[in-house]
Amino acid sequence: MALRVAKRYAKNSLDAEDVAQEALVQAWRSRSKLRDPDRWAEWLGQITKNKALRRLERQLPTPVEEFEDRGEEDYRLHDLVEGAELQAALFSLSEADQEILGLRYVEDLTQPQVAVRLGISETAAKVRLSRARRKLAKRLSEV
Repeated sequence: MALRVAKRYAKNSLDAEDVAQEALVQAWRSRSKLRDPDRWAEWLGQITKNKALRRLERQLPTPVEEFEDRGEEDYRLHDLVEGAELQAALFSLSEADQEILGLRYVEDLTQPQVAVRLGISETAAKVRLSRARRKLAKRLSEV
């Protein structure tokens, strides 16, 4: 379970394995804090997601101040810069916004599935997802 979640966020399988291991160790050490033993899978999934996101955040490249167009070979660099800007914008959102966007677009869940996973109504999931997308778009427009 932890490895499956880690693979969704990690850049490669080695990072995913490291993240999963770190999440399992943290879950074991924090097992007394688990309030509802019936939801241990969701709890472990959340720990794994947080570990993976923190690792990605540490791996973000230093932002490029200016992009100088030098032709076709620079398109890849430009795409990397835009990818870093997207990651930075995502990390600037609240954890709740990151979670709902991750469930919808990283885990590829439908809105009804997102609602079930979060324990909220479908309408609430739709509204929260819409708000999170707007916040992300705003952050991206500021870059």
